[in-house]
Amino acid sequence: MTIFGQDDAQAYLRRLLRQERTPHALLLAGKTGWGTLALSLEFARWLQCRNAPEIPTDCTCTSCQKAQQWAHPDIHFSYPVVGANAVSTDYLTEWRKAISDNLWLSANDWFQRIGAENKQGNITKEECVAIVRKLSLKTFEGRYKVLLMWLPEYLGKEGNRLLKLIEEPPEQTVFLLVAENTDAILPTILSRCQIVKTYPLPDEVVAEALQRHHSLDTERARQTAFLADGDYNQALQMIQTLESDDARLLLEWLRQCWRGNGVELVRWAEQFAQLGRENQKKFFTYALHFLRELLALKVNPQLPARLRPAELETARKMATVFSLEHITQLAARINDNIFYIERNANPKALILDASLGIHRLIKKPQ
Repeated sequence: MTIFGQDDAQAYLRRLLRQERTPHALLLAGKTGWGTLALSLEFARWLQCRNAPEIPTDCTCTSCQKAQQWAHPDIHFSYPVVGANAVSTDYLTEWRKAISDNLWLSANDWFQRIGAENKQGNITKEECVAIVRKLSLKTFEGRYKVLLMWLPEYLGKEGNRLLKLIEEPPEQTVFLLVAENTDAILPTILSRCQIVKTYPLPDEVVAEALQRHHSLDTERARQTAFLADGDYNQALQMIQTLESDDARLLLEWLRQCWRGNGVELVRWAEQFAQLGRENQKKFFTYALHFLRELLALKVNPQLPARLRPAELETARKMATVFSLEHITQLAARINDNIFYIERNANPKALILDASLGIHRLIKKPQ
Protein backbone atom coordinates (compact mmCIF):
# COMPACT_ATOMS: atom_id res chain seq x y z
CA MET A 1 0.00 0.00 0.00
CA THR A 2 1.36 3.42 -0.95
CA ILE A 3 1.03 6.02 1.78
CA PHE A 4 2.99 9.19 2.33
CA GLY A 5 2.87 12.21 4.57
CA GLN A 6 1.30 12.41 8.04
CA ASP A 7 4.64 11.42 9.57
CA ASP A 8 3.67 12.55 13.08
CA ALA A 9 0.42 10.56 13.06
CA GLN A 10 2.22 7.52 11.64
CA ALA A 11 4.88 7.71 14.35
CA TYR A 12 2.24 8.07 17.05
CA LEU A 13 0.27 5.03 15.83
CA ARG A 14 3.44 2.93 15.61
CA ARG A 15 4.31 3.96 19.16
CA LEU A 16 0.87 2.87 20.40
CA LEU A 17 1.38 -0.49 18.74
CA ARG A 18 4.91 -0.98 20.07
CA GLN A 19 3.88 -0.11 23.60
CA GLU A 20 0.71 -2.25 23.32
CA ARG A 21 -1.44 0.75 24.26
CA THR A 22 -3.82 0.73 21.31
CA PRO A 23 -7.15 2.15 22.57
CA HIS A 24 -10.38 0.34 21.74
CA ALA A 25 -11.67 3.36 19.77
CA LEU A 26 -9.52 5.65 17.63
CA LEU A 27 -10.85 8.50 15.52
CA LEU A 28 -8.56 9.79 12.79
CA ALA A 29 -9.75 13.26 11.87
CA GLY A 30 -8.82 14.89 8.57
CA LYS A 31 -9.71 14.97 4.88
CA THR A 32 -9.32 11.73 2.96
CA GLY A 33 -7.25 13.67 0.43
CA TRP A 34 -4.68 14.31 3.16
CA GLY A 35 -4.11 10.56 3.46
CA THR A 36 -6.32 9.94 6.50
CA LEU A 37 -8.10 6.91 5.06
CA ALA A 38 -4.87 5.52 3.64
CA LEU A 39 -3.22 5.78 7.06
CA SER A 40 -6.21 4.13 8.75
CA LEU A 41 -6.15 1.21 6.34
CA GLU A 42 -2.43 0.84 6.95
CA PHE A 43 -2.92 0.88 10.73
CA ALA A 44 -5.59 -1.84 10.39
CA ARG A 45 -2.94 -3.92 8.60
CA TRP A 46 -0.40 -3.23 11.33
CA LEU A 47 -2.85 -4.45 13.97
CA GLN A 48 -3.16 -7.82 12.23
CA CYS A 49 0.48 -8.22 11.13
CA ARG A 50 2.09 -11.44 12.36
CA ASN A 51 5.35 -9.54 12.94
CA ALA A 52 3.78 -6.91 15.21
CA PRO A 53 4.74 -4.83 17.06
CA GLU A 54 7.79 -4.29 14.81
CA ILE A 55 6.27 -4.26 11.32
CA PRO A 56 8.45 -4.21 8.21
CA THR A 57 7.30 -1.71 5.57
CA ASP A 58 7.21 -4.46 2.95
CA CYS A 59 5.92 -7.26 5.19
CA THR A 60 4.63 -10.26 3.22
CA CYS A 61 3.07 -12.30 6.02
CA THR A 62 -0.29 -13.85 5.15
CA SER A 63 -2.18 -11.35 7.31
CA CYS A 64 -0.58 -8.38 5.59
CA GLN A 65 -1.22 -9.85 2.16
CA LYS A 66 -4.90 -10.27 2.93
CA ALA A 67 -5.15 -6.81 4.49
CA GLN A 68 -3.56 -5.21 1.43
CA GLN A 69 -6.19 -6.87 -0.75
CA TRP A 70 -8.95 -5.61 1.59
CA ALA A 71 -9.89 -9.24 2.25
CA HIS A 72 -8.75 -9.96 5.82
CA PRO A 73 -11.64 -11.76 7.58
CA ASP A 74 -11.12 -9.79 10.81
CA ILE A 75 -11.02 -6.31 9.24
CA HIS A 76 -14.57 -5.12 8.66
CA PHE A 77 -15.47 -2.00 6.70
CA SER A 78 -18.35 0.40 7.12
CA TYR A 79 -19.01 3.43 4.91
CA PRO A 80 -21.95 5.54 3.72
CA VAL A 81 -24.12 4.02 1.00
CA VAL A 82 -27.41 4.92 -0.68
CA GLY A 83 -30.76 3.31 -0.04
CA ALA A 84 -33.10 3.27 2.95
CA ASN A 85 -32.06 -0.21 4.15
CA ALA A 86 -28.68 -0.56 2.44
CA VAL A 87 -25.61 -1.93 4.24
CA SER A 88 -21.93 -1.71 3.40
CA THR A 89 -21.62 -5.33 2.31
CA ASP A 90 -24.07 -4.58 -0.53
CA TYR A 91 -21.30 -2.44 -2.03
CA LEU A 92 -18.22 -4.39 -0.95
CA THR A 93 -17.03 -5.10 -4.51
CA GLU A 94 -17.33 -1.42 -5.43
CA TRP A 95 -15.57 -0.41 -2.19
CA ARG A 96 -12.58 -2.66 -2.81
CA LYS A 97 -12.29 -1.40 -6.38
CA ALA A 98 -12.60 2.23 -5.27
CA ILE A 99 -9.83 2.12 -2.67
CA SER A 100 -7.66 -0.01 -4.95
CA ASP A 101 -7.94 2.73 -7.57
CA ASN A 102 -7.60 5.70 -5.24
CA LEU A 103 -6.93 5.72 -1.49
CA TRP A 104 -7.48 9.48 -1.44
CA LEU A 105 -10.96 9.54 -2.99
CA SER A 106 -13.50 12.04 -1.73
CA ALA A 107 -16.99 11.25 -0.48
CA ASN A 108 -18.37 12.63 -3.74
CA ASP A 109 -16.06 10.36 -5.78
CA TRP A 110 -17.43 7.40 -3.85
CA PHE A 111 -21.08 8.37 -4.26
CA GLN A 112 -20.62 8.86 -8.00
CA ARG A 113 -19.13 5.36 -8.24
CA ILE A 114 -22.19 3.79 -6.63
CA GLY A 115 -24.68 5.86 -8.61
CA ALA A 116 -26.00 8.06 -5.83
CA GLU A 117 -27.41 10.60 -8.32
CA ASN A 118 -29.99 12.63 -6.38
CA LYS A 119 -29.79 10.48 -3.23
CA GLN A 120 -27.74 11.34 -0.18
CA GLY A 121 -25.40 8.85 1.38
CA ASN A 122 -25.96 7.58 4.91
CA ILE A 123 -25.01 4.85 7.35
CA THR A 124 -28.27 3.14 8.15
CA LYS A 125 -29.88 1.52 11.14
CA GLU A 126 -29.46 -1.83 9.38
CA GLU A 127 -25.74 -1.16 9.03
CA CYS A 128 -25.45 -0.51 12.78
CA VAL A 129 -27.25 -3.77 13.51
CA ALA A 130 -24.88 -5.58 11.14
CA ILE A 131 -21.85 -4.05 12.90
CA VAL A 132 -23.06 -5.26 16.29
CA ARG A 133 -23.56 -8.74 14.87
CA LYS A 134 -20.11 -8.87 13.18
CA LEU A 135 -18.26 -7.75 16.28
CA SER A 136 -20.06 -10.28 18.47
CA LEU A 137 -18.27 -13.08 16.59
CA LYS A 138 -14.88 -14.47 17.55
CA THR A 139 -11.81 -13.58 15.51
CA PHE A 140 -11.10 -15.94 12.60
CA GLU A 141 -7.33 -15.63 12.42
CA GLY A 142 -6.28 -12.11 13.38
CA ARG A 143 -5.01 -10.60 16.61
CA TYR A 144 -7.95 -8.17 16.69
CA LYS A 145 -11.42 -7.64 15.33
CA VAL A 146 -11.18 -4.29 13.56
CA LEU A 147 -14.12 -2.17 12.44
CA LEU A 148 -12.94 0.61 10.12
CA MET A 149 -15.72 3.14 9.55
CA TRP A 150 -15.12 5.78 6.91
CA LEU A 151 -17.09 9.02 7.37
CA PRO A 152 -18.95 8.30 10.63
CA GLU A 153 -20.54 11.75 10.29
CA TYR A 154 -23.05 10.03 7.97
CA LEU A 155 -24.34 8.06 10.96
CA GLY A 156 -26.36 10.98 12.26
CA LYS A 157 -28.48 9.95 15.22
CA GLU A 158 -28.11 6.28 14.30
CA GLY A 159 -24.76 6.55 16.07
CA ASN A 160 -26.64 6.14 19.34
CA ARG A 161 -27.05 2.46 18.44
CA LEU A 162 -23.27 1.99 18.64
CA LEU A 163 -22.55 3.91 21.84
CA LYS A 164 -22.64 0.91 24.15
CA LEU A 165 -20.50 -1.16 21.77
CA ILE A 166 -17.89 1.57 21.38
CA GLU A 167 -17.74 2.16 25.13
CA GLU A 168 -17.54 -1.52 26.09
CA PRO A 169 -16.44 -3.49 23.01
CA PRO A 170 -15.78 -7.25 23.03
CA GLU A 171 -12.25 -8.29 23.92
CA GLN A 172 -9.53 -7.52 21.33
CA THR A 173 -11.86 -5.27 19.33
CA VAL A 174 -10.70 -1.96 17.83
CA PHE A 175 -12.88 0.74 16.27
CA LEU A 176 -11.12 2.90 13.69
CA LEU A 177 -13.30 5.87 12.75
CA VAL A 178 -12.11 8.03 9.86
CA ALA A 179 -13.86 11.41 9.82
CA GLU A 180 -13.58 14.61 7.84
CA ASN A 181 -16.04 16.70 9.88
CA THR A 182 -16.00 15.92 13.58
CA ASP A 183 -18.59 18.64 14.21
CA ALA A 184 -21.17 16.40 12.51
CA ILE A 185 -20.50 13.46 14.86
CA LEU A 186 -22.46 12.90 18.05
CA PRO A 187 -20.48 14.29 21.02
CA THR A 188 -21.20 11.07 22.89
CA ILE A 189 -19.27 9.14 20.23
CA LEU A 190 -16.41 11.64 20.17
CA SER A 191 -16.05 11.40 23.94
CA ARG A 192 -15.48 7.63 23.66
CA CYS A 193 -12.68 7.93 21.09
CA GLN A 194 -9.05 8.89 21.22
CA ILE A 195 -8.62 11.46 18.45
CA VAL A 196 -5.61 11.54 16.12
CA LYS A 197 -5.55 14.55 13.81
CA THR A 198 -4.10 14.66 10.32
CA TYR A 199 -3.18 17.81 8.42
CA PRO A 200 -2.89 19.06 4.82
CA LEU A 201 0.06 17.52 3.05
CA PRO A 202 3.03 19.84 2.48
CA ASP A 203 3.29 21.06 -1.12
CA GLU A 204 6.66 19.38 -1.55
CA VAL A 205 5.24 15.98 -0.47
CA VAL A 206 2.39 16.24 -2.98
CA ALA A 207 4.77 17.37 -5.74
CA GLU A 208 7.19 14.52 -5.07
CA ALA A 209 4.34 11.97 -5.16
CA LEU A 210 3.06 13.38 -8.45
CA GLN A 211 6.54 13.10 -9.96
CA ARG A 212 7.12 9.59 -8.65
CA HIS A 213 3.73 8.03 -9.38
CA HIS A 214 2.49 10.06 -12.36
CA SER A 215 5.73 11.09 -14.08
CA LEU A 216 4.98 14.81 -13.98
CA ASP A 217 7.81 17.19 -14.70
CA THR A 218 9.10 19.18 -11.74
CA GLU A 219 7.45 22.51 -12.61
CA ARG A 220 3.99 21.10 -13.35
CA ALA A 221 4.11 18.95 -10.22
CA ARG A 222 5.06 21.99 -8.13
CA GLN A 223 2.27 24.15 -9.58
CA THR A 224 -0.34 21.40 -9.18
CA ALA A 225 0.70 20.76 -5.58
CA PHE A 226 0.39 24.46 -4.77
CA LEU A 227 -3.13 24.68 -6.22
CA ALA A 228 -4.23 21.46 -4.49
CA ASP A 229 -3.55 23.01 -1.08
CA GLY A 230 -2.46 19.81 0.66
CA ASP A 231 -5.17 17.58 -0.86
CA TYR A 232 -3.65 14.79 -2.97
CA ASN A 233 -7.02 13.75 -4.38
CA GLN A 234 -7.53 17.29 -5.63
CA ALA A 235 -4.08 17.17 -7.24
CA LEU A 236 -4.98 13.92 -9.03
CA GLN A 237 -8.14 15.51 -10.41
CA MET A 238 -6.19 18.52 -11.60
CA ILE A 239 -3.74 16.50 -13.66
CA GLN A 240 -6.66 14.68 -15.31
CA THR A 241 -8.65 17.79 -16.26
CA LEU A 242 -7.60 21.17 -17.57
CA GLU A 243 -10.55 22.97 -16.01
CA SER A 244 -12.69 22.41 -12.95
CA ASP A 245 -16.40 21.91 -13.68
CA ASP A 246 -17.17 23.49 -10.32
CA ALA A 247 -15.13 26.58 -11.27
CA ARG A 248 -16.98 26.91 -14.57
CA LEU A 249 -20.35 26.48 -12.84
CA LEU A 250 -19.52 29.00 -10.13
CA LEU A 251 -18.48 31.70 -12.59
CA GLU A 252 -21.57 31.05 -14.71
CA TRP A 253 -23.79 31.26 -11.61
CA LEU A 254 -22.25 34.51 -10.38
CA ARG A 255 -22.68 36.05 -13.83
CA GLN A 256 -26.36 35.05 -13.79
CA CYS A 257 -26.75 36.50 -10.30
CA TRP A 258 -25.11 39.74 -11.43
CA ARG A 259 -27.50 40.11 -14.38
CA GLY A 260 -30.54 39.20 -12.31
CA ASN A 261 -32.66 38.00 -15.27
CA GLY A 262 -35.48 36.05 -13.61
CA VAL A 263 -36.12 33.71 -16.56
CA GLU A 264 -32.43 32.82 -16.83
CA LEU A 265 -32.11 32.31 -13.08
CA VAL A 266 -35.05 29.89 -13.10
CA ARG A 267 -33.48 27.97 -16.01
CA TRP A 268 -30.14 27.83 -14.19
CA ALA A 269 -31.86 26.61 -11.00
CA GLU A 270 -33.54 23.80 -12.97
CA GLN A 271 -30.17 22.70 -14.37
CA PHE A 272 -28.55 22.89 -10.93
CA ALA A 273 -31.30 20.70 -9.43
CA GLN A 274 -30.35 17.94 -11.89
CA LEU A 275 -26.80 17.65 -10.54
CA GLY A 276 -27.77 15.52 -7.55
CA ARG A 277 -27.31 16.41 -3.91
CA GLU A 278 -23.74 15.21 -3.48
CA ASN A 279 -22.58 17.18 -6.53
CA GLN A 280 -24.49 20.21 -5.26
CA LYS A 281 -22.64 20.01 -1.93
CA LYS A 282 -19.35 19.59 -3.79
CA PHE A 283 -20.11 22.69 -5.87
CA PHE A 284 -20.86 24.82 -2.82
CA THR A 285 -17.74 23.53 -1.07
CA TYR A 286 -15.67 24.68 -4.05
CA ALA A 287 -17.48 28.04 -3.93
CA LEU A 288 -16.33 28.50 -0.32
CA HIS A 289 -12.75 27.72 -1.38
CA PHE A 290 -12.98 30.30 -4.17
CA LEU A 291 -14.36 32.97 -1.84
CA ARG A 292 -11.65 32.25 0.72
CA GLU A 293 -8.98 32.85 -1.93
CA LEU A 294 -10.86 35.92 -3.17
CA LEU A 295 -10.91 37.31 0.36
CA ALA A 296 -7.15 36.75 0.70
CA LEU A 297 -6.63 38.45 -2.64
CA LYS A 298 -8.75 41.40 -1.55
CA VAL A 299 -6.77 41.82 1.68
CA ASN A 300 -3.34 41.34 0.11
CA PRO A 301 -3.15 41.24 -3.73
CA GLN A 302 0.51 40.20 -3.53
CA LEU A 303 -0.25 36.87 -1.87
CA PRO A 304 -0.21 33.83 -4.19
CA ALA A 305 -3.74 32.44 -4.62
CA ARG A 306 -4.48 28.73 -4.85
CA LEU A 307 -6.54 29.14 -8.03
CA ARG A 308 -5.99 28.12 -11.64
CA PRO A 309 -5.11 30.89 -14.13
CA ALA A 310 -8.68 31.42 -15.45
CA GLU A 311 -10.10 31.34 -11.91
CA LEU A 312 -7.41 33.73 -10.70
CA GLU A 313 -8.16 36.20 -13.48
CA THR A 314 -11.84 36.18 -12.53
CA ALA A 315 -11.01 36.55 -8.83
CA ARG A 316 -8.85 39.59 -9.54
CA LYS A 317 -11.70 41.23 -11.46
CA MET A 318 -14.16 40.41 -8.69
CA ALA A 319 -11.79 41.82 -6.06
CA THR A 320 -12.17 45.25 -7.65
CA VAL A 321 -15.98 45.05 -7.48
CA PHE A 322 -16.79 43.09 -4.32
CA SER A 323 -16.29 44.55 -0.88
CA LEU A 324 -15.16 42.52 2.13
CA GLU A 325 -18.76 42.64 3.36
CA HIS A 326 -19.99 41.25 0.02
CA ILE A 327 -17.57 38.34 0.23
CA THR A 328 -18.33 37.43 3.85
CA GLN A 329 -22.09 37.59 3.27
CA LEU A 330 -21.75 35.47 0.12
CA ALA A 331 -19.76 32.88 2.05
CA ALA A 332 -22.34 32.83 4.86
CA ARG A 333 -25.19 32.25 2.39
CA ILE A 334 -23.33 29.47 0.58
CA ASN A 335 -22.46 27.80 3.89
CA ASP A 336 -26.17 27.88 4.77
CA ASN A 337 -26.99 26.24 1.44
CA ILE A 338 -24.75 23.27 2.29
CA PHE A 339 -26.60 22.91 5.59
CA TYR A 340 -30.01 22.99 3.90
CA ILE A 341 -29.07 20.54 1.14
CA GLU A 342 -27.89 18.05 3.75
CA ARG A 343 -31.37 18.33 5.25
CA ASN A 344 -33.11 17.59 1.94
CA ALA A 345 -34.23 21.11 1.05
CA ASN A 346 -35.70 21.47 -2.45
CA PRO A 347 -32.56 22.27 -4.49
CA LYS A 348 -34.36 24.27 -7.18
CA ALA A 349 -36.10 26.53 -4.67
CA LEU A 350 -32.91 26.80 -2.61
CA ILE A 351 -30.63 27.89 -5.46
CA LEU A 352 -33.24 30.27 -6.87
CA ASP A 353 -33.69 31.95 -3.49
CA ALA A 354 -29.90 32.14 -3.06
CA SER A 355 -29.50 33.59 -6.57
CA LEU A 356 -32.01 36.36 -5.94
CA GLY A 357 -30.45 37.12 -2.57
CA ILE A 358 -26.96 37.28 -4.09
CA HIS A 359 -28.23 39.56 -6.88
CA ARG A 360 -29.60 42.00 -4.30
CA LEU A 361 -26.37 41.73 -2.30
CA ILE A 362 -23.92 42.44 -5.12
CA LYS A 363 -26.04 45.26 -6.54
CA LYS A 364 -26.23 46.93 -3.14
CA PRO A 365 -23.93 49.99 -2.99
CA GLN A 366 -20.71 49.37 -1.10
